Amino acid sequence: MLDFINNIPKAELHLHIEGSLEPELMFSLAQKNNIKLPYKNIQEVKDAYNFTNLQSFLDLYYNGAKVLITQQDFYDLTFEYLKKCHKQKILHTEIFFDPQTHTHRGIEFSTVLNGIKQALNDAKNEFKISSKLIMCFLRHLSQEDAFKTLEQALEFKEDIIAIGLDSSEIGNPPSKFEKVFKKAKELGFKLVAHAGEEASYEYINEALDLLEVNRIDHGVQAIQNEQLMKRLKQMQIALTVCPLSNTKLKVFETMQEHNIKKMLDFGINVTINSDDPAYFGGYLNENFIAVYKALDLSKQQIIQLAKNSFNSSFISIEEKQDYIKQIDEFVKNN
Repeated sequence: MLDFINNIPKAELHLHIEGSLEPELMFSLAQKNNIKLPYKNIQEVKDAYNFTNLQSFLDLYYNGAKVLITQQDFYDLTFEYLKKCHKQKILHTEIFFDPQTHTHRGIEFSTVLNGIKQALNDAKNEFKISSKLIMCFLRHLSQEDAFKTLEQALEFKEDIIAIGLDSSEIGNPPSKFEKVFKKAKELGFKLVAHAGEEASYEYINEALDLLEVNRIDHGVQAIQNEQLMKRLKQMQIALTVCPLSNTKLKVFETMQEHNIKKMLDFGINVTINSDDPAYFGGYLNENFIAVYKALDLSKQQIIQLAKNSFNSSFISIEEKQDYIKQIDEFVKNN
């Protein structure tokens, strides 16, 4: 089963590119760019990854992002992740990036986007990995700031498939960004939002009703409300669930307590993703394996999760059918 999980074709729909910054790359970029980190060596960076909740993680995350300065830095960061995709049989990925994390430090929007985009193009040529780019607003900042970021994005509209919402969830409900999401929809962007990770299931309702999102990122608190569960099942709105992230941040104390299998059994369109893999102890396959071991998933459920990942993506129907065919071929031979 581990070989089966490692090799089945799959897509990843919830990946923060800044969250794939491994300690080794963080340290080498800090030295190259003469950025002073509060760590003497790589081991101290690794030791710092022992955070206890979303906010303590975010403090470390934003500290680490300071080492990203040049277009080459964003290229190197992204291409390292894509090399892991190639090893883990990820054939399609939809990557989040947080421009405000960088523009607030004086880094040009174009520097960030062009570095990431070049890596995505090279991975398409070298590894045949298809990809989409999702620009996220930082929810601890203002809606006014989000509008400025949306304005900056318009120059690169053909490179960005969707607009998202991430960062500190509690106290920053989706309703805070209703107007900017409405504008993004008018401009033709698809919409996603982090909701129901640490905060109430009501944030999921807000994301659906007020932001009119196409996908919910995380969404694990939906299980607290039966009416919402029925609604998600009926609409088949995808939840991009991140199991290792959820347990590392103590949304669930252990993987055995995770509710992804219950939601899958209920008929919710759930997918497995890695979130910020450098910080949470594993990339996509490690998340699949952790859930499989803790919750005793069947082979059929693994296949369903892999198919969900492609069917929930922002690619064409023809592309989805092609990837599903590849899964069916793989299953037939394994």
